[in-house]
Amino acid sequence: MSGRGDVLVLDDEAIVCERLREHLEKHDFHVETFTDSQAALDRLAAKRFDVVVTDLKMKGPDGLDVMHFVRRQAQGTQVIIITGYGSIEAAREAEFSGAYDFISKPFQMEDLRRLIAKAAARGRKLGRGAERERRQEGGDPR
Repeated sequence: MSGRGDVLVLDDEAIVCERLREHLEKHDFHVETFTDSQAALDRLAAKRFDVVVTDLKMKGPDGLDVMHFVRRQAQGTQVIIITGYGSIEAAREAEFSGAYDFISKPFQMEDLRRLIAKAAARGRKLGRGAERERRQEGGDPR
């Protein structure tokens, strides 16, 4: 983990990924970007992130599929869903499924950065708690 937190960005538009990566790295986040949702899921299976920022509508697994995977596999990781298809129904489903927040495109980069910073702080705290629980269950005295 580095800086202010580890962030995975998933959007089928490469320009969105690149702009978010550049902006977040300037603010001391470690960022990995993906335009393919299956590749992102593979990475999420291998590494814990503090925050996942995912587009809602994509080919293959969509943003809600990604969020459900994170909920099952990565305790504490916070999910922010971004979309150009902002609807009340989609926002409700995201909230009901456990998203940290739901943001419609276009968004202000700095507003999203502040939201990611809050989510990363929460993700780190919850991730440390989940790690403590795993150690206790496994008998690790740390």
